[in-house]
Amino acid sequence: MSESKEKPIDFVRQMVAADVAAGKHDGRVQTRFPPEPNGYLQIGHAKAICLNFEIAREFKGLCNLRFDDTNPEKESEEFVQAIEDDIRWLGFEWAKVCFASDYFEQLFDWACQLIESGDAYVDDLSFDEMREYRGSITAPGKASPYRERPAAESLDLFKRMRAGEFADGEKVLRAKIDMAHPNMNMRDPVMYRIKRMHHHRVGDAWCIYPSYDFTHGQSDSLEQVTHSLCSLEFEDHRPLYDWFIEKLGIFPSKQTEFARLNLTYTVVSKRKLRTLVEGGYVSGWDDPRLPTLRGMRRRGYPAEAIRNFCATVGVTKVPSTSDVALLEHAVREVLNRTASRRMAVLNPLEVELTNWPEDEVIEVEGVNNPEDPDAGTRKIPFAKRLLIEQEDFREEANRKFFRLKLDGEVRLRGAYIIKCDSIEKDADGKVTKLLCSVDLDTLNKNPEDRKVKGVIHWVSAAHAIEAPVRLFDRLFSEEKPEADKAVEFTEFVNPDSLEEGIAYCEPSLAGIEAGTTCQFERVGYFCADSELSKPGQPVFNRTVGLRDTWAKKN
Repeated sequence: MSESKEKPIDFVRQMVAADVAAGKHDGRVQTRFPPEPNGYLQIGHAKAICLNFEIAREFKGLCNLRFDDTNPEKESEEFVQAIEDDIRWLGFEWAKVCFASDYFEQLFDWACQLIESGDAYVDDLSFDEMREYRGSITAPGKASPYRERPAAESLDLFKRMRAGEFADGEKVLRAKIDMAHPNMNMRDPVMYRIKRMHHHRVGDAWCIYPSYDFTHGQSDSLEQVTHSLCSLEFEDHRPLYDWFIEKLGIFPSKQTEFARLNLTYTVVSKRKLRTLVEGGYVSGWDDPRLPTLRGMRRRGYPAEAIRNFCATVGVTKVPSTSDVALLEHAVREVLNRTASRRMAVLNPLEVELTNWPEDEVIEVEGVNNPEDPDAGTRKIPFAKRLLIEQEDFREEANRKFFRLKLDGEVRLRGAYIIKCDSIEKDADGKVTKLLCSVDLDTLNKNPEDRKVKGVIHWVSAAHAIEAPVRLFDRLFSEEKPEADKAVEFTEFVNPDSLEEGIAYCEPSLAGIEAGTTCQFERVGYFCADSELSKPGQPVFNRTVGLRDTWAKKN
């Protein structure tokens, strides 16, 4: 994995450095990335992944991958494998894989311990009643009539809950904290609920499952995590995180929160992404328009670009929304260095070279990447009939138009200078063919008697392969599709976010490997789709255009 650009020291790194300097935990640093295996990773997860794994690397520590699998209803082995694959693709490797379900027995024992110490009780209230008893931000809650249930009775009921004697939702185990606490999370939160669901790892061994809040901090503690880094939405959960650790007297992992990553013209909420997938707004979790790592990978985004983008966004306590153009800038920056150049025409206009022999075909040399001297060259067939982009010709144009015009000259990339002598039109007056002459003394060299400024790309009509192309635009028409709470975010889905067409490509592109991104010269970066491409029959996704609006704006 290549190193990203040097970045400023953020508050998290300052904190970790101070802990190491003070000898806290003997100077040891251990982090973890703890996804729930109920969906696919997205760009917001990428920020958390980079932070956790890179902090461990920078401070010569360890980072675990832990699956918080306490809600079996929506979790599966499919998501476990996908998450592992995406993290490796992003460029990271964990010290070990852990599962919260590995700790179910220990968590049950700790729950019994809290019951015996008077810090937890079994409650018979329904969820609707608990919500009513909880109070509000401005009003304190009131105690459940079962709050003072004797510890021995609660312990017996809790063990019977595990044994399956009660119906789903009939009883819960709650922590006994403070029903008037200003933080709603501290008002006797639920620790266990009865839920008969098949678990993707432990099967039907359990019919009670611990809550996220009763699992997360203790899992960190069991793994000896020194720095538990999570996004700001968990800030209000930190007092509860600390309360459980203190009451149990276990290893004091420390939770620190940072602002999550948000992007313009998209959504990153797992629930909303699921709505897009299940509602048919996109083709699946790997749709190239989605901010999932699978979608971005399929679109042709390099992992290095995503890491660089996360480093540029940085780590702060202040919520903000990053311009998606900044992500595209990071993608261009990497692809400009690494992507091979090829020629392809999307809106073809035929060119006939009137002074070129009918059956003569030569091979001209194309530079694979001008940014990389070691990338070499390739052979491109050149013949009498060519295709160029329609927008590269104007019948009449001003002096600032440096492409081809009637009676004007232009250089063909890697080949000759041609002059447009005449044109052919159809019955509607549309130009259908250019009749051009070739200056046969200008193969990769300039004429001595004049200067020709323009350079355009081309393909040989007889040798071009036709490949489907998918041109992606913003998935949403609004910059912040979630801003208007009165309107469902799906109302802003851009109906023109996908346009399909045909590219006429130089023959070398027939052999491109699925998943490889290249630059269509003067057009944009395109990736051979990993799902739709077949040997010798690529289907291309436009990764990003060549124009960098973000760099100009900044």
